[in-house]
Amino acid sequence: MRRTALALALPPAAAVLVLAGCTASDTTPPPAPAGVTAQAGSATSVHVMWQDPAAADGVRNYQVFQAGRLVRELPADKTMVDVTGLTPQTAYAFTVRARDGAGNTSAPSAAARATTPAARAEDHRAPTAPARTTGRPDGPRSATLSWTAATDDTAVTAYDIYQGGIRIHTAGPGETAATLTGLQPDTAYTFTVRARDGADNSSPDGPAVDLTTPPSDGQGPGTAPTGFSAAASPGAVTLTWTAPDTGRATTAYELHVNGRPVTVIQFGAGAVPPPGGTVEHRLTVAEPAGTVWVLRLRARLPDGNWGAFSADRRIVLAG
Repeated sequence: MRRTALALALPPAAAVLVLAGCTASDTTPPPAPAGVTAQAGSATSVHVMWQDPAAADGVRNYQVFQAGRLVRELPADKTMVDVTGLTPQTAYAFTVRARDGAGNTSAPSAAARATTPAARAEDHRAPTAPARTTGRPDGPRSATLSWTAATDDTAVTAYDIYQGGIRIHTAGPGETAATLTGLQPDTAYTFTVRARDGADNSSPDGPAVDLTTPPSDGQGPGTAPTGFSAAASPGAVTLTWTAPDTGRATTAYELHVNGRPVTVIQFGAGAVPPPGGTVEHRLTVAEPAGTVWVLRLRARLPDGNWGAFSADRRIVLAG
């Protein structure tokens, strides 16, 4: 188990997953990822996206292949990736495979193809920002965003959509609208759009658009980690909680101590808790015995927001 030193100002930490894995009899692979698309983002990069998995599929991570070669591996909550280090003016084909907790790997997805544009090494001018952005909720968990096309001295190659400072979607150069999924009911959002060119120069944010998703009759599972507990031992604190069941795996949690955020517990590939999975994380602490901490935790949701806080837990550090 990896440890994190905590002195009320923590660096990002790795987390350790403790859960009951699939049984040895689980030999059924998940379905191949659907809706795979590829869009050249620059002369040397392609943005690959695919649809969210169903919770019942039990997907733990994804593998992205180019011409049969593994180029990226991602946790289950990541359904987009920029594949970099490519060659300008070259055609590429990408496939994606899903893998579950028992190690069963899906068949390859349908191939998505993209051709990188010519390199423009001296291009340092960013595109203009989209001049207008509008949005509307389509229901409790989705919304449609529209924007006006940007301009560039060479060409716009992509539009990146941000929410809460997190990029949650990328659209192609000819697109001026996108449907965003994985949102939360009865939640206020602020979205912005940036244009990007073939040299990876990004525009400033376009005008922000605010919208609120409507409530849902069954609001769905809560977003707070449940069963949160903390146990002190000499020089350490062990945290345990159950991941919120948001339909997708959660890779980041923000830990608050005595009312202020002190670190983000970040999962790497292969250690991502599935929705409802039990997680354990150990902190190495330097504060003296007898120090009182009040701890609480919240998860980063698939829509880029932080979820609701867990219950507070009060502990006294051990000597």
